[in-house]
Amino acid sequence: MSVPIRPLLHARGISKFFPGAVALDAVELKLNPGEVHALLGENGAGKSTLIKCLTGAYRRDGGTVTLDGQDVSPASTNEAQALGIGTVYQEVNLLPNLTVAENLFLGRQMTRFGLVRRRAMNARARAVLEDYGLSIDPAEPLTSYSVAVQQVVAIARAVEMSGKVLILDEPTASLDRDEVQLVFGVIRRLKARGLAIVFVTHFLDQVFEICDRATILRNGRVVGERLLEAVRPDDIVTLMLGRQLEARVQARRSGPGGEVLVELEGLGRRGMLEPVSLSIRAGEVVGLAGLLGSGRTELATLLFGAVAADSGTVRKRGRALRLARPRDAIAARFALCPEDRKTHGIVADLSVRDNILLALQARQGWMRPVPRARVNEIAEHYRRALDIRAASLDMPIRLLSGGNQQKALLARWLATRPDLLILDEPTRGIDVGAHAEIIALIERLREEGMALLIASSELEELVAYSSRVVVLRDRRQVGALEGSRITPDNIIGAIAAQTPQTPQEVPA
Repeated sequence: MSVPIRPLLHARGISKFFPGAVALDAVELKLNPGEVHALLGENGAGKSTLIKCLTGAYRRDGGTVTLDGQDVSPASTNEAQALGIGTVYQEVNLLPNLTVAENLFLGRQMTRFGLVRRRAMNARARAVLEDYGLSIDPAEPLTSYSVAVQQVVAIARAVEMSGKVLILDEPTASLDRDEVQLVFGVIRRLKARGLAIVFVTHFLDQVFEICDRATILRNGRVVGERLLEAVRPDDIVTLMLGRQLEARVQARRSGPGGEVLVELEGLGRRGMLEPVSLSIRAGEVVGLAGLLGSGRTELATLLFGAVAADSGTVRKRGRALRLARPRDAIAARFALCPEDRKTHGIVADLSVRDNILLALQARQGWMRPVPRARVNEIAEHYRRALDIRAASLDMPIRLLSGGNQQKALLARWLATRPDLLILDEPTRGIDVGAHAEIIALIERLREEGMALLIASSELEELVAYSSRVVVLRDRRQVGALEGSRITPDNIIGAIAAQTPQTPQEVPA
C-alpha cells in the first residue's frame, strides 16, 4: 500500500473578487515535490489571478495556502520569494543592460568592504549556470544571448532566491523548438532536485511532453485535475471549454471570391523582402505560410505602410496607392492586427473602449472627435458581437486576458469597416476557446465579402480557412497552393523545396 504524497504546496478554497466579477471561486491546487504541474484554462479562466494570489501580488479574499505543511500568506512577491515561491513570466523580467552575473545576483550582490566582488560573483554565476546546462560567459551583457538563454537565467535566479516552488507563466511562448528543448532540459533538472513546478502554457503538446498532472480552470473554478498519462489531449480540451471542438470550423473551398480587390506587383524592400506579387479578391482569405523569418510579417508591414516599400506597386480596384505610412493604408480601408499585440497593438493604459475606437478616431482626425454617445454605441456593439469579456469597458485593456485583448484589437479595426483585413498570427498566445472564436470570425467576415490576408505558423489553421496559401522562404515568395492542394504536407513541401516554383505555379 503506497503512502500518499504530502503536497509541497496546497491551496484550498482560494477566492478572489473584483467589482462585478468573481475571478476565483474556491479554487484548490496541490503541488507535489518533484512534479511538473500544468495549470490550464482559457484566457480569463483565472490562471493569472491564482498565480498572483499564490505569489503575494494579490491578497486573496478567501482560502488557505500551506507550504511544507505551514500556513503562509505572502503579502508581496518578495515575501513569497523568501518563503520559497518563485515566478518566471513570458517576458523576461531582467535588466538587459547588466551582465548575466549581475542579473543573477541582483539585490544580493557579493560584496567585501562595501565593494562588489565581480570576479567571485562571475565564478559563482558560472558554476550555478553550469548546473542548468549553460556554459556561457556570465560577464557578458544579458542581451548578448538568446531569449531562451535569458529565460534560463531568469529561472536560475528564481530558483536561487526561492528553491521550493517554481511557477513558469508561458515561458516558451516566444521560443522556437530547439529553444523550447533547452528550457525543458532545465525543467527536468529542477524536477529531479525535488522542486514543485507549475507550468502555464497554451501549447497542449508541450503539456503532454513535460508535465505530470494538470489542473484545469474554467470561469474561475476548478473543473478537473488529471494525471496526464491517463488522458488524451481531447479530454483536456473538453474540460477547458465545456464543449467539443470538432465543429469549430470546416475547410470551405467555395470558389475564388469576388472581384480582385488588391493587387501587389513586385512589392518589396531591399534587405527586408524580395519583390512579391499576388492578388486578393473580395470574400477571399489568402494565407501566408513560412518559417519564422520567412518574410510573412515583413509583407504585412509593407502592405500596411508601417515600413515604406522601395519597389513595386499596390493597387486597389485598379487604382495605384501610395502607402508611405499607416495613415495612408487606413485611408485606403486597410487594417492590420500585428503579431505582437502588447508592443504594437494595444495601448495598455487606455481603457478597452478607447482602444476599440482608436483607429476610427485616427482616420477621422483628432480635430473631429467621435461623439461620446457614438463611441459608447460602437464599443458596446463589438463587446457583444465578439464576446469581449471585461468587467467594464472603462478598465485598462492591460487587465484583460490575452484572448480578450486580441478580440478588442479586432474590434478596433472592424469599427473602421475595412475592405482588407491583415492578420499577423491572430491566434498566437491565446486559449483554445478564443482561438476557435477568432477562426469562426474569420470565416464570417469572408462570407460577408471582406478580403483577408492572414500570416500564421499554424498550418492546420491556414488549411481550414484559406482559399489560397502563398508560401514564403528566406524572405522571398516561393510558391502558392489553391483548393484541394492546400494541405499541411504540401505547405511543408513548398517551404522545404530546394528551388522556388516557377511563376506559372504561383497563381495571382
